[in-house]
Amino acid sequence: MIQISETAARKIQSLMAKQGINDGGLRVGVKGGGCSGLSYTFAWERQPRLGDEVFEDHGAKIFVDKKSYLFLKGTTLDYDTALLTKGFVFNNPNAKQTCGCGSSFGA
Repeated sequence: MIQISETAARKIQSLMAKQGINDGGLRVGVKGGGCSGLSYTFAWERQPRLGDEVFEDHGAKIFVDKKSYLFLKGTTLDYDTALLTKGFVFNNPNAKQTCGCGSSFGA
């Protein structure tokens, strides 16, 4: 399971409204690259793809492909509202190492 914090859910809903997307969610994934070997990806989607895992918390949905889910299982997606570090944050228990940028990890 992947959880979405209340703060992240509000931000997802706000950004979707700005994009004009009434239904759908945020696709999160993992790809090779970044400072620590793997990096997180984001994309807006109107609907899940075949085989996706779909998670919903606080009225927001995220879609995750099966390969990425192996690296994200148990993660909480949060949103940091601090002025200098504003953005989505993955609290990922599978990350053995992370880098200073916060968008890269090693498993």
